[in-house]
Amino acid sequence: MKSSLHPMLLVLIIIGMMAVLTKCQSESVDNPADHPTSESTTALPMEMALTPEGEYPPPGFEGKKWADIVNMARGQTVNWYMWGGSQDTNTWVTDYVARQLRDRYGVTLNAVFRNIVDSVSQVRQERAAGQNTHGAVDLIWINGENFQAMREEQLLYGPWSLYLPNTVFVDWQDEIIARDFSLPVDGYESPYGKAQIVFAYNQAKVESPPTTIPGLFEWIKANPGKFTYPALPDFTGTAFVCQICYWTAGRYDVFQAEYDQSKADQYLPACYEALNGIEPFLWNQGKTYPISATEQEELFKAGEIFFDIDYQTANTSKRVTGGIYPPLTRTFVFESGTLANTHYVAIPYNSPHKAGAMVVANFLLSLEAQLDKITKWGDSPAVSPMLLPMEWRQKFNQLPRGAATLPPGVLAEHRLPEPRPEWIEAIERGWLQHVAND
Repeated sequence: MKSSLHPMLLVLIIIGMMAVLTKCQSESVDNPADHPTSESTTALPMEMALTPEGEYPPPGFEGKKWADIVNMARGQTVNWYMWGGSQDTNTWVTDYVARQLRDRYGVTLNAVFRNIVDSVSQVRQERAAGQNTHGAVDLIWINGENFQAMREEQLLYGPWSLYLPNTVFVDWQDEIIARDFSLPVDGYESPYGKAQIVFAYNQAKVESPPTTIPGLFEWIKANPGKFTYPALPDFTGTAFVCQICYWTAGRYDVFQAEYDQSKADQYLPACYEALNGIEPFLWNQGKTYPISATEQEELFKAGEIFFDIDYQTANTSKRVTGGIYPPLTRTFVFESGTLANTHYVAIPYNSPHKAGAMVVANFLLSLEAQLDKITKWGDSPAVSPMLLPMEWRQKFNQLPRGAATLPPGVLAEHRLPEPRPEWIEAIERGWLQHVAND
């Protein structure tokens, strides 16, 4: 029987069948870089989300969508110059983060463990040599005075961080995040973790720890030799001294404003006087101070002092679990609060791999990475639980906290912003002159 189909209709049917076949074939092509590992399956849709509404592409990427930036990053090697003072942190970056970036995005992460000051100097020297497009540093771990220096010297690329898809999980109304040591971030940094001063103590030796600064001073005088703090400019020692300066000033807002010598003359002498008042009652009669937070930790571990000071709120629980600290070690914060800050990543102006650097920064803000680093090295998350989908909020809430780790709500209620960098420099100079060498 002859077909009664009109020739034109037959052509249309054939074209339609070819289109369907082509689509099926294109969807079945296996590109390993496009397929997450079993560990990352739940995160990929979130990381491929659109950029926040109302945000414009970063300089040099005008008209580009986030998917375009991800495609541009594929095949790039990102040199991340970072603080290397913690083996747990180093391993997390070189193992977990590097593997995920390679498998998901085809980005190679090269972690360069280096002092932050030296990393800043590297970029500074490159600009002096006219190396403005192919710098060695693609991403830098940074905060505080180093951020201020690079911003003032125009060594940073930006603004870019508000364009990252995962920035929707960041509470930019939180001044501890929006302001880096009281300096506006303004899109030139992307946060990936928080830190806050906590005091560790052994309940077997200190049944009821002093949770006020006057109470601590009384305890120090009643228990000579059992308290100390690291010598400045160790950052933990500096944080402790700044905390005392807040207390003697009766306010902390003055230290968030630009440095004023008349204000320094008004507020800082009382701080040094208070510190000199407890110095004879410190470990080794205050004749020497631990040179670093690590030495302070060793003194506490040996039982020579009864308090440790730590910026990582979960470190103490990890040390208890690892048998480094006694099982009854716990932590506390002052009723008036303790200093807290955020650590960020920034992109130097002359990075040749800005697309790759942004992909790394966005992954660091992914909910899996934020969750994983809590368990791997105890770093507090940069994302806000209140901005997370319920499923993820429950995952964060259900993490085992450890007996020595304070609840997130307690820490959040007792956070104080850091002073501006120029105030920190003045306090460190003053401590060396009026306390250490007095």
